[in-house]
Amino acid sequence: QVQVVESGGGLVQAGGSLRLTCTVSELTFNDFGMGWFRQAPGKEREGVACITWSGGTPTYADSVKGRFTISRHNAENTLYLQMNTLKPEDTAMYYCAASPLQFTCTLARARYDYWGQGTQVTVSS
Repeated sequence: QVQVVESGGGLVQAGGSLRLTCTVSELTFNDFGMGWFRQAPGKEREGVACITWSGGTPTYADSVKGRFTISRHNAENTLYLQMNTLKPEDTAMYYCAASPLQFTCTLARARYDYWGQGTQVTVSS
């Protein structure tokens, strides 16, 4: 059974940084594109960043461009999200997800088959 597990969330002051980690098991990691999503209370889940199997040219939501960096380490079945210059509006549950779209990066959540349980990020002002 595929397992997707996020970690690294927490409470941070505005302007601070956090690094989220996602580990995937029982799945051929190299065969999947990966993405980070987030959901704030009362809001829809939205795509934050995605990356193809090779890690080339990631895609970011406009709201996080220049502040967040997605990366992956295929040998360790691990996905990362480095979040810098955090803002209170970044507060949300952050989810990692795997998509069979190996060569195309998409922020469309319907294209992702496997999801983690999420890790909470809270940014205080």
